[in-house]
Amino acid sequence: MSLYGMMRTGVSGMNAQSNKLGTIGDNIANSGTAGYKRASTEFSTLLLQSSTGEYNSGALNSNIRYAVSQQGALNYSTSDTDLAVQGNGFFLVSDPNGTSYLTRAGSFTVDASSGNLVNAAGFTLMGYDITNGDPNVVLNGSGGLQPVRVADVRLAANPSRGGAFAANLPAADPAVAGATPAANVAGSQFSQKSSLVAFDNLGSEVTLDVYLTKTGDTPISWEMTVFDRAGAAAGGGFPYAGAPLASQTLSFDNLGALTSTPSLALNVPNGQALTLDLTGMTQLADDYTPLTATVDGNAPSSVSSVTIDGDGVVSAIDMNGRKSPLYKIPLAFVTSPDNLSPKAGNVFETTNQSGGLQVGFANQGGLGTMVAGATERSNVDMATELTEMIAAQRDYTANSKVFQTGSELLDVLMNLKR
Repeated sequence: MSLYGMMRTGVSGMNAQSNKLGTIGDNIANSGTAGYKRASTEFSTLLLQSSTGEYNSGALNSNIRYAVSQQGALNYSTSDTDLAVQGNGFFLVSDPNGTSYLTRAGSFTVDASSGNLVNAAGFTLMGYDITNGDPNVVLNGSGGLQPVRVADVRLAANPSRGGAFAANLPAADPAVAGATPAANVAGSQFSQKSSLVAFDNLGSEVTLDVYLTKTGDTPISWEMTVFDRAGAAAGGGFPYAGAPLASQTLSFDNLGALTSTPSLALNVPNGQALTLDLTGMTQLADDYTPLTATVDGNAPSSVSSVTIDGDGVVSAIDMNGRKSPLYKIPLAFVTSPDNLSPKAGNVFETTNQSGGLQVGFANQGGLGTMVAGATERSNVDMATELTEMIAAQRDYTANSKVFQTGSELLDVLMNLKR
């Protein structure tokens, strides 16, 4: 082995340990960074061809790896826009130039200038707009994604188109002998009454008076009639100014189950066709008990808060407490996340070694759950890093001794001629 070879080997060892100390320094500095993934330096030998009687010293290669697939603990916060992934998956974010990246750093806040959700590094969270229904998802790319904008959002008016009404009708109620609500005359008789609120095309509330009248015991039949309350007589009630919006007979068997058409269709004044699902209607020996009373649609209103559920659906809560879905946040994944290429800002890019980008949703296809009000902590273990730092320091010193020894032997060789 030549003296120069020994010195080059010592330099190679010092350089490798310097790389290791660099990754340790980064890990310690980012131990409190949300979503940071620990870096480590792995070594491999670099051997030179040697003969039987002579050894040629080689060196070592250092390779930097990132523990991207290792889950960090969750750190819960009071911010509804903080997000974490429990399990497999990455958030899709973009920089100001529109370039897409992957990240686990979910400390999102509302940007004052754009109203979008951005994380601590300034990357914008991306999602699918679902205000008009299910999104068209591009499974192997970021096509169709939009910045998740939650500031200054105003919910538009949505007319009512569907709903459900279910109640138990008392079996003990007697059949009405006089005029029923369908006749719409003064003194019309009914058994039970409820009201529902629907919305017209402009988002104005329309109160629907629902009359339920028992019309026969054999067979068991009831009449369901709906009026627009705006047309009620002075003081309320009959006769209404207009005809019933809908009137339908409900038939029940001896077990109190509905045997007739389980839906009621009507037209909301100045609105859309509305279909009420009546599947849950029963007639049993009990009091009149409304069980379900829902109608979709909403009036225009400002958003009071935003919520994000475990499936990644971002919903706006208006001043009246109504919940309207705005976006659905996807999760991206790759075959080998530990081979992703890290970039500044705690984000990652795909590489040939990591595999191509694939997109899905939380709780589907092996992807994890989205947790709102939490961020993922760094997966750095401080005790491990300090231990590795001490070992790297000792190894660096040992390699420097090899170089120093080679230098001293070279001096001896040079002094032989003196």
